[in-house]
Amino acid sequence: MKIVLAYSGGLDTSIMIPWLKENYQDCEIICYAANVGQGDGELEGIEEKAMASGASKIYVDDLQEELVNDYIAPFIKAGATYEGRYLLGTAFSRPLIAKKLVDVAHKEGAEAICHGCTGKGNDQIRFELGIKHFDPDMKVIVPWRTWSITGREEAYQYAIDHKIPLKFNREHSYSKDKNLWHLSHEGLDLENPSNAPKYDDILELGVTPEKAKDEAVMVEIGFTKGIPTSLDGKKMSLLSIVKKLNELGGENGIGILDMVEDRLVGMKSRGVYETPGGTIIYKAHEALESLCLEKDLLLEKQHIALKVGELLYNAKFFSPLMDAYLAFVDKASATVTGTVKLKLYKGNIICQGIDSPNSLHSLDISSFDKEGGYDQHDAQGFVNIYGLSNVIMAKKGGN
Repeated sequence: MKIVLAYSGGLDTSIMIPWLKENYQDCEIICYAANVGQGDGELEGIEEKAMASGASKIYVDDLQEELVNDYIAPFIKAGATYEGRYLLGTAFSRPLIAKKLVDVAHKEGAEAICHGCTGKGNDQIRFELGIKHFDPDMKVIVPWRTWSITGREEAYQYAIDHKIPLKFNREHSYSKDKNLWHLSHEGLDLENPSNAPKYDDILELGVTPEKAKDEAVMVEIGFTKGIPTSLDGKKMSLLSIVKKLNELGGENGIGILDMVEDRLVGMKSRGVYETPGGTIIYKAHEALESLCLEKDLLLEKQHIALKVGELLYNAKFFSPLMDAYLAFVDKASATVTGTVKLKLYKGNIICQGIDSPNSLHSLDISSFDKEGGYDQHDAQGFVNIYGLSNVIMAKKGGN
């Protein structure tokens, strides 16, 4: 039996190679590791580690360009968030990795795909709905639902007993997910919302605002139809822009979120997210849309942003409703082109100016210093008609 294992080299997937070989007779383990921007240190030596743990083969794919252009860019355009705050870093990568897992399974003639997600989380659903989308008959093996290991402490001990090398110790074995967009931290002391995060111990992409440098940094982000295409006047790929803004945002204490969220499986969960570059991009995008989009369209798009974010969070990336919403987003973003200047300072993102060839702001009309073709006498009739229902209710003694 051939099994393709979604392999990160972390605690959970590291112990799954020997566990699978112990529990599935004569099975061959083929590992698949996705480079989604987690950094060279995370993937260093991963091939040797997988083979030493019992895998027969490992694929390591660089998915960064595909991830940022096909799976992140549409949601930047949408301004999508979950529960109004979370910038969906973990949810972005799962549909793409699921697709690649199926591709490898088909190439290798594998009978099953295995992932390391727990039965308490969202990622199990994201992976499996993605796998079902590309191969509804593929068998999925989920050790966390069936083995006797009950938690990370026992998983850590299993690794020690089986002489599996790990890059961390018990005291710092937070559950993490890192990609080019974000880094999440869960578990240990963070599980209790009453505990303050130990930021000096856990932050990797940046520093707290208190430790950020004292000098403000100016950046100018250029957008074309809702997608960042330049930084400080220089045309750049979206991947390069995200990476550079991660660096700048991290240095300036930007993009740290401590959040209790509602998981798809019904429980509340507390985590700390680092999303420095994404936070800057979302702020700039929001400012540009305020200049370029007509009022009703802007309000509707803000509603859609929450709906799209919820769909993505809830594993519905591959769905007709998502396709329809993103088609709306594409149409709505046609005029979102221009530049936004921002000041980054100790955790703050301060807008310093917006410019667009598609601006709907008219200085002549809105200025207090000129009429600009706006007849203020017209406002009298408008106010009377708009307030007519209020007048009627007041005369009837209503609320």
